[in-house]
Amino acid sequence: MRVFLTGATGFIGSALVPELINAGHQVLGLARSDAGAQSLIAAGAQAHRGDLEDLESLRIGAADSDAVIHCAFIHDFSKFEANCAIDKQAIETLGAALAGSHRPLIVTGGTALDVQGRPGAEDDPPSSALPRVSEQTADAVRALGVRTSVVRLPQVHNTIKQGLVTYLIALARQKGVSAYVGDGQNRWAAVHLLDAARLYRLVLEKGEPGARYHVIAEEGVPLRQIAEAIGRGLNVPVASKSPEEAAAHFGWLALFMGYDLPVSSALTQQRLGWRPTALPGIIEDLDHMNWQAA
Repeated sequence: MRVFLTGATGFIGSALVPELINAGHQVLGLARSDAGAQSLIAAGAQAHRGDLEDLESLRIGAADSDAVIHCAFIHDFSKFEANCAIDKQAIETLGAALAGSHRPLIVTGGTALDVQGRPGAEDDPPSSALPRVSEQTADAVRALGVRTSVVRLPQVHNTIKQGLVTYLIALARQKGVSAYVGDGQNRWAAVHLLDAARLYRLVLEKGEPGARYHVIAEEGVPLRQIAEAIGRGLNVPVASKSPEEAAAHFGWLALFMGYDLPVSSALTQQRLGWRPTALPGIIEDLDHMNWQAA
């Protein structure tokens, strides 16, 4: 297939481009800059200039492709609500370009789910407490005759980046302490970058309309363990912050720090035959990263 990929030069997109090309697909990657376009061409993809707020560029890219994978998101969490609105408009634009064609549109969501007391499952609804409505927008677009499906991401990691943990590292370096909330036993799910890229490809090739897929290798890693790994790497003390202290210490990250978000990928593995490979877990990647460059 000819696949239009938003976020093609980003962390996940940079791994997904070769995954798709090696499987025989053509990639048309959205690029915000000349440098980004050149990196896509060097990787064997075609470059399509534009960004998430250039709706005409999204429309043209989608209309000219057999499928769309929407990985892009503006990761400025100080403007989270505004960026969620941009994401919603982008999905609506991509969906309108594919309307009536039943071509695949894969939308990226998160693993904050409306469930308590057990790991979140693929059929659980997304959290209603957050302003990101990627999944709800994908559902609305499916009514236009688009083959939508959702990939839910946890903390995607290698030895360079680790999702929200990357921001925790920057905060620990800035404040001279690696912190967690309460006893730190609340958990975040995680997956290695290469496993995540492979799942996106399988969803493209085998995904069912309306389905949600979980790209989860580790169902839940305690935040205290993550904070301790950061402390080791930066050689800074590790400390607990009370819920009352969280906002002052973590800033916008406080919104996520108290969440207990264990998530299962059992149904995804059953439906697609995807299995996390024997890649490092998030703690191992943190223990082997280049802290001088982080």
